[in-house]
Amino acid sequence: MSSTESGMSASRKRLAALTLAATGVVYGDIGTSPLYTMKEIFGGHGIPPNMPNVLGILSLVFWALMLVVSLKYVLFIMRADNRGEGGIMALTALANRAVQGSPRKMWLLTILGLFGAALFYGDGVITPAMSVLSAVEGLHIATPAFDGFVVPIAIGVLLSLFWMQSRGTGQVGTLFGPVMVFWFLTLGALGVLQVVEQPRVLLALNPWYGLSFFAEHRILGFLALGSVVLAVTGGEALYADMGHFGRRPIKLAWFGLVLPCIYLNYLGQGALLLSDPAAVRNPFYLLAPGWLLYPLIGLATAATIIASQAVISGAFSLTRQATQLGYCPRIAFIHTSSHEIGQVYVPGVNWALLVAVVAVVLGFRSSSNLASAYGIAVTLTMLIDTLLAFVVVRHLWRWSLSKGFVFLVGFLVVDLAFVIACAVKILDGGWFPLGLGAAIFTLMATWRRGRDLLGERTRVETMPLDLFIQSLFHSPPHRVAGTGVFMTSNPEGVPRLLHNLLHNKVLHERIVLLTVVTEDVPTVPEIDRVECESLDYGFHRILVRYGFKEAPDIPAALQQLSSEGKFSFALMETTFFLGRERLVPHRKPGMAMWRERLFFFMFRNASSAADFFHIPPNRVVEFGTQVEI
Repeated sequence: MSSTESGMSASRKRLAALTLAATGVVYGDIGTSPLYTMKEIFGGHGIPPNMPNVLGILSLVFWALMLVVSLKYVLFIMRADNRGEGGIMALTALANRAVQGSPRKMWLLTILGLFGAALFYGDGVITPAMSVLSAVEGLHIATPAFDGFVVPIAIGVLLSLFWMQSRGTGQVGTLFGPVMVFWFLTLGALGVLQVVEQPRVLLALNPWYGLSFFAEHRILGFLALGSVVLAVTGGEALYADMGHFGRRPIKLAWFGLVLPCIYLNYLGQGALLLSDPAAVRNPFYLLAPGWLLYPLIGLATAATIIASQAVISGAFSLTRQATQLGYCPRIAFIHTSSHEIGQVYVPGVNWALLVAVVAVVLGFRSSSNLASAYGIAVTLTMLIDTLLAFVVVRHLWRWSLSKGFVFLVGFLVVDLAFVIACAVKILDGGWFPLGLGAAIFTLMATWRRGRDLLGERTRVETMPLDLFIQSLFHSPPHRVAGTGVFMTSNPEGVPRLLHNLLHNKVLHERIVLLTVVTEDVPTVPEIDRVECESLDYGFHRILVRYGFKEAPDIPAALQQLSSEGKFSFALMETTFFLGRERLVPHRKPGMAMWRERLFFFMFRNASSAADFFHIPPNRVVEFGTQVEI
């Protein structure tokens, strides 16, 4: 075999492996939608399962999958990648880059992206509860004896899922792909068995049946659209997980396996309803013959655990990105893999999600009740994605106004239809993810505003660095051996801590003013990681850059400088001086008093800078300072 053929073979194997992994991680949420979508459409709205209605609903489901998932996300928005990364944070960074020079537009786009990110946490609570409850409810079909145990069993599954998070997903993740492939093949096989009995359901591919359903039922048809959207929940995950697998494996998995199998299952459920209208109580599980019911419940539970795992891991990653970008206080992160930077465990977020998910299960108690809360957060996030993508295509890709307008209107009509259809469910439970998203948005916006105010107050009281260094020549302090590193957000000014040392008339022989900057890209190449500028009197100004998906490691960055011969660094001869600010209210607060108190609370409970920047505790000296804000 030639080297070219060998390379092509290795490339095909890698593509196959990535496609298998993408099938397991990316499509867990949308792949478990057949568990409840048809049941909620027909059972929740009282739509008679006759031929016109079944064909109409199946047509709406098909075209929702094609327009929202296939066209919008897989074929279009996935092209808007931020150095290979996707997701609402990456899209927001791209949109902001497209309108640089217009602070007002950047502020508005940031608010949009921030609210979309906050809504993701609402989805992170609803998805595990909805998916696991739907899977376990198959026990209702098996025997009425399990009726009183569905909720306890679901809570037990969820407790196990969240308890396992601290162990990392690396080993379990290797099973995700094969399990989900088997799940999708099972979905397709169950559907085919019924489609063979009722081949007329294949007519649903014609969009005319969906339009006819709307024309006949009008208001009821529009309300049913709020349940049709359940078929596309999880579509945004395709874009969010693009950085892990790449665009091509995700596209191959969708068109080659996931889309055909899940739609075959929807067709099978529609065919079953035509043959047996009483199957509306749970058309998914009633597709299976009796002997297969318990194995199917077990497989469905495994699939919903995988779907929930993807959402939980996404919440961890989003929290880390928000922290890096300055929208979240420093929080404890635990890396569960020495090879994959994306595998992190966030204890605080994990247990908060667990409490919220269990509360949702106990409060709603069934997937049918929970369906009213599901969808509104997802549809709003999809709407925000469309608006941000329009900015990217118009200003970054330089599309003409007419071409960009066609893009915006085309997707906006679909998104708004889903949002409005779901909005009628707000009082029935949709308020929960919206309220949770609004609360998280308030926390993130308050933290960012508070940090900006803190930076402004600090800069006002900061002496310019060049004047400070000149003053040292006139009144030189005593120098001691070693290196003193001072963390500062303003590389042109003098940190307060250095004033304190100057009063003691002692300085290290080398002083480093170190600034960490988070760029609007996922990762920063190592060659661009660190910059060092030597100044007079033994001062050095060092700038360290990280992407929003990277974990800061200051000793490693300084060691990189040392290995390049640009700066001599020895950890045991270096002291890191960190400040522990004590905030006091300003006479003229920069934000509402309740937000100021909220910021003070978050500030006091943030993790230490030493932990966040991976600085050894025995090399740290902390000084307390008081700042008015």
